[in-house]
Amino acid sequence: MDTVLLVKAAIMGIVEGLTEFLPISSTGHLILTGSLLGFSDTKAKVFDIAIQTGAILAVIIVYWRKISATVTALPSSRQAQRFALNVLIGFLPAVVLGLLFGKAIKANLFTPQVVATTFLLGAFVILWAERRPQSTARIHDVDDMTALDALKVGLVQCFAMIPGTSRSGATIIGGMLLGLSRKAATDFSFFLAIPTLIGAGVYSLWKERALLSWADAPMFGVGLLFSFLSAWVCVRWLLRYISSHSFVPFAWYRIAFGIIVLATWWSGAVTWHD
Repeated sequence: MDTVLLVKAAIMGIVEGLTEFLPISSTGHLILTGSLLGFSDTKAKVFDIAIQTGAILAVIIVYWRKISATVTALPSSRQAQRFALNVLIGFLPAVVLGLLFGKAIKANLFTPQVVATTFLLGAFVILWAERRPQSTARIHDVDDMTALDALKVGLVQCFAMIPGTSRSGATIIGGMLLGLSRKAATDFSFFLAIPTLIGAGVYSLWKERALLSWADAPMFGVGLLFSFLSAWVCVRWLLRYISSHSFVPFAWYRIAFGIIVLATWWSGAVTWHD
C-alpha cells in the first residue's frame, strides 16, 4: 500500500473526527481537504462516508454507560423503552428523505455556492439561537423528551442533507430552538448520530462495493482509526466546553470558512465536481 495514500487517509480521518460532531459541517471540510490532497475521486467519496463509523465508535465509548444501561433495561423499563423509541423516531426521517432525495442532492447541491451559503446561513442561525435565554428551555435531559420532540429534531436533522449545513449543527441548534437545553440537545444529537452515521456508512459501502477490493482495507483501516481517535478527543472536549460556553465562536468560524470556500473555488484551488 502506498505510504503517501495512508498519510492522506490519516489526515482525512483526523478532519472527519474533529468536525463531525461540531456544528461546522464535516462535509465542507472533507471536500476542501480532499481536493487539496488530491484525494477526491469516487472511491474517496465512499471513504469519506465510511470513516464516519470510526467517529461514531468514539461516541459509543463516551456514552457507553447510558447506552449499556438502556439496552439492559429495555425489557422492563418504560423510560429505557421511551428513550430507545425516541432515537428510532428521530432517525427515521433521514432514512426516508435520504432514500427519496439523496441522489438528486448529490447531483445538484454539492457546489461551492451552496456550501458557502449554508455555512453562512448556519452561522446566523447559531447566533440567533444563542441570543435566546437558556431559561426558556423546556427539556434539560434527553429522558424527558417526548416522541414529538424526537420527531421534530429528526426532521431538523434532514436539513443536514444539504452540504455545508452540518448534521450536528442542525440537531443541536435545532433542538435548542425547539426547547431543549444546550446539554440535552447536544446529548440527543450524539445519540441520534449512532444509527444515522452507521447506517450511512454501511449503505455507502454496500452500494459502491464494486469499486472496492481487499487492497483498500489498509486505507480504510487507517482512516477509521484516526477518525476514532480525533473524534474521541473532540467529543470529550465538546461536552466540557458546553457546560460553560455557547456555540457563538462556531458561528464566526462558519462565516470565515464560508468565505474560504468561495475564495478557493474562485481561485481554482479546489475542484468541486462529482
